[in-house]
Amino acid sequence: MKNRIVTRSRREKIYLARWIFPMCRPPIKHGYLRAAGRQIVQVGSVKDDGVDFAAAVDLGDVALLPRLVNSHTHLEFSDCDQPIGHPGISLADWIGQVIRQRGKATEQQRRENVEKGRAESSACGVALVGDIATTPSVYPIQHLTRVVSFAEVLGLSAERSAERMAAAEAHHASLQGNEHVQFGISPHAPYSTPPDLIRRCVQLANRSGATLSMHVAESGAERMLLENGRGAFAESLRAGGLWRDGIFPWPGGHPLLDLIDTLAAAPRVLLVHGNDLRTEEIDRIARHRRISVVYCPRTHHFFGYPDHPVQSLLEAGIRVVLGTDSRASNPDLNLWKEVQFLLNHRTDLDPYAILKMATVAGADALLGAGSEIGTITAGSTRIDDLVSLETDGKTLDQVWHDFAKRELLCTGVVGRS
Repeated sequence: MKNRIVTRSRREKIYLARWIFPMCRPPIKHGYLRAAGRQIVQVGSVKDDGVDFAAAVDLGDVALLPRLVNSHTHLEFSDCDQPIGHPGISLADWIGQVIRQRGKATEQQRRENVEKGRAESSACGVALVGDIATTPSVYPIQHLTRVVSFAEVLGLSAERSAERMAAAEAHHASLQGNEHVQFGISPHAPYSTPPDLIRRCVQLANRSGATLSMHVAESGAERMLLENGRGAFAESLRAGGLWRDGIFPWPGGHPLLDLIDTLAAAPRVLLVHGNDLRTEEIDRIARHRRISVVYCPRTHHFFGYPDHPVQSLLEAGIRVVLGTDSRASNPDLNLWKEVQFLLNHRTDLDPYAILKMATVAGADALLGAGSEIGTITAGSTRIDDLVSLETDGKTLDQVWHDFAKRELLCTGVVGRS
């Protein structure tokens, strides 16, 4: 039975679009939004809802989407005009070059880079960013882009570990009451953060209710270091004077499985990259519903890794989300280009699943279920929270084709009204 006729008050407007992707429900062909002022109060189908469409604003051949979620980036490298190193560079060599570049930046330069990166993200249609932060770190106020700021913790020496942990605690205190920036904690990676320090990060995540993010299974060299204490990472640590006896190899026979179980005690966990995850590790992640995996497609391509196990992760029921990493490994922070990369190069993936990785799944991973970021939801989404893309597709397959080729329109979605 059709719904009752819904008429508009003087403050309300109805917008029509060829497609609407609420992300909390299936795509709507020939959809409409009813807005009271800037607030969306109803989302539906022209065909199914008995709404008075007199004087409705027809946005034409567009698809409306919620603003996107970039689940992993390093905004402090937003001054890079091009990626550091060269395509196919080894991770260990790349990290060495990144450390040298980071060492040149002052705290003020980092702040300026963060502001530049957040402005770029907002202009690219991003509503929420998961940023790995070298603390202390501050953020400009931009209401269209919220941030989960992950205080990076690392250090193979006791002194460095204590310093970075204290800085993370101070970062947490500094963000109390900030409605635009939320605290997160990031033990950097297994090759830079020993097990005891990782456990302390998990404890802080639990005390603060924070999301935890960690680079895990980036390359086979990481696995070799953890299991055997040898390989490219071991050589780099020794060459840089960072090697500490007794840390590598990690104790036990299955370091990545143990790491997954340790991290799973945090409220929400992002395993970043996961390029080298194997079947037994994917199965272990699938046991822990708090864990999501962040896939950074163009960064993965830059390093020349074998095919990412993203399809296996999805088939195991694991939440997969998208990130850009940083301009140190990517030409820009445009998350839509990550979506397009997958639509064009990973045709084994369901296009709608890719879109979820860039929207609602990312919000759930960073903030927990029910944040309503990454969706078009009546009563909580504002028309300013929408992005659009031109399409005259009559079927979803035709729409996906347009998504793979066309630019996202991130401003003025309903500006003509």
